[in-house]
Amino acid sequence: MRIALAQVDCELGDVQANVDAAGAVVREAAGRHADLVVFPELSLHGYALGSVGRDTSISAEDRRLAELSRHGPDVLVGLHEAGTLRRFNSASYLASGTVAHTHRKLFLPNYLAWEERKHFSPGSTLRAFDTAYGRMATLICNDAWQPVVPWLAAQDGAEILLVPTNSASDLVPGAIDAVVYWADLLVHMARLQQCWVVFVNRVGKEGNASFWGGSRVLDPWGEVVAEAPRGQEALTVVDIDVLAARRRRREIPLLEEARFGLVAREVDRLMQEYVD
Repeated sequence: MRIALAQVDCELGDVQANVDAAGAVVREAAGRHADLVVFPELSLHGYALGSVGRDTSISAEDRRLAELSRHGPDVLVGLHEAGTLRRFNSASYLASGTVAHTHRKLFLPNYLAWEERKHFSPGSTLRAFDTAYGRMATLICNDAWQPVVPWLAAQDGAEILLVPTNSASDLVPGAIDAVVYWADLLVHMARLQQCWVVFVNRVGKEGNASFWGGSRVLDPWGEVVAEAPRGQEALTVVDIDVLAARRRRREIPLLEEARFGLVAREVDRLMQEYVD
C-alpha cells in the first residue's frame, strides 16, 4: 500500500479554497500512484475558528468531500462537521466518491490556549473500519494522548492508525515540547498496539500558533519509515506492508489477552465511585 502524507497549510474559514487546494494535492498524489492521501486535522477549515465570526461548518455528506476521492486515491480529510444540532471536529475517510467513515474527535483540549469545547462537541464512539487496503481507525490529535483510545482501536482490529493533527510548537511557550512529546508518543503507540501509525501534522501560522509539520509513518516495531520536513508544505509518499502488523502481533501477542471482563469491572467500579 502506498500512503501520501499531505502536510499542508490551509486558509482559515475558507472551505472552498481549502477543498480546491486539497483536490490539487490529491491529483498530485494520484500521479505518484498513492492509494491513500492523509490530510491534517481540520484541513478544510483551519483551527482558530473562534476568530472567523461565522459558522463555516459543513456536513460530512457535502458532495465536495466525496469528490476528493474521485481522482483515484482514498482520502482522509479533516473538517468542522455540522451535525443535526451540534458541531464536531471530524475526519472523514473517502473512497470511490463516497464517505466510508467519519470519526468525531473524542477528547477536546480545553486548557491553557486551547478552547475546543467552545466550538465542538465531543464524539461518542470509536470504530475501526475496513478499507480496500486493510482495517484502520482514526484518532484526531488529542485522542492519541489518551492511552485507552489507541488500545481500543487495536482491539477492534485496526492495523493502521491514522492520526491527523494540528500541533503547534509555540502556542503555550514553556508548557511542553510538543515535538519531543509527539515523537515519544508515536513510538509508544506503534510498539504497544503493534500497528502502523500515520501521523500527519499541519504547517503554517494562525494567530500566535506555528504548526511544525514533521509528519511521519511508523511501522509496528516503532521505527520511523518516512518523515516529512519540519515547517514546510510537503507531499511525502511511502510504501507500507499492511500485513506486517499481523506478523508482529503473532510474534509477540501483547494484544491477545485483553481481559475485557476485568477492564469492564474496574471501569464500572470507578464510575460508581467518582461519577455522579
